[in-house]
Order: sequence, then structure tokens, then C-alpha cells
Amino acid sequence: MLDVQNDFLDGLETRVVVPLWNPTAFRSGLRNLNPTLSVDGKHVIMDSASIGAVPVGDLRRPVTNVATQQLDIVNALDTLFGSY
Repeated sequence: MLDVQNDFLDGLETRVVVPLWNPTAFRSGLRNLNPTLSVDGKHVIMDSASIGAVPVGDLRRPVTNVATQQLDIVNALDTLFGSY
């Protein structure tokens, strides 16, 4: 899971997350919606359309920080939500 919620909202009981999949288990022709990210040297696919909220207690400790891939992540969420 990729936690995409602003840390400013840490007081909430849920976090907004996006599932991450092994590239062999997830195929999509929508590169902007489903970018390939690198997490601890492994490639994963961001399943943006499956975004959702989960209870904070269901999440484990963070594995890594993917801030260097922020542009790809924001572009995927922009593709999902569109511009208004």
C-alpha cells in the first residue's frame, strides 16, 4: 500500500492508500493512471483506481519513502480525479 494522505491529517482514524502490485500480477495500458514505481529496488505498479481508506491500525510501519517519485504519483492521482 502507498499512503497518499497528507500528514497534516494524522489525527484521523483512517489513511488514504493506493494498492501496489507486482508487475506480473497487474497489467494496465494506462501508464499515466498506473505508473511503475520503485520500492526498495523492486518495481511495483500503482493501482490508482483502487484508492481507498483503511483504518490506521491495519497499516504496518513504512517500508520506504517514495518522495523522489512524487511527480509520477501526483500525475496518476490527477489522471484519476481529472482537473476542475
